[in-house]
Amino acid sequence: MNNHNKRGRPMKSPSQKLTYRIAIKLKTEDFYTIKFNAKKAGLTKTEYVRQMAINGIVKSRITPEMLDCIRKLSGMANNLNQIAKKANSVGYNDARTEYLHIANDIDNLLNNI
Repeated sequence: MNNHNKRGRPMKSPSQKLTYRIAIKLKTEDFYTIKFNAKKAGLTKTEYVRQMAINGIVKSRITPEMLDCIRKLSGMANNLNQIAKKANSVGYNDARTEYLHIANDIDNLLNNI
């Protein structure tokens, strides 16, 4: 009769728990630099400092602008595929102008990313 659902968050193993603490002192300028960089990366200050200490780099979250660029790039890839299909059926010269236009848009989008 002990098999009922406890609900709530599952228990973490001892190796997963954040049990150790390191205290550091920072100048005001350093504190606000970390705070700014953490906000830019979409992380808490603690998570930002933890990732910097362990990995030496911080991988920021995907911003809405970046997600929009990825969506546009996906649509352009679909258009490029359709142009290639058209070029194979009717000939390259007819599809060339469309291809050049899409290729230019893709270059601009990749420069934004």
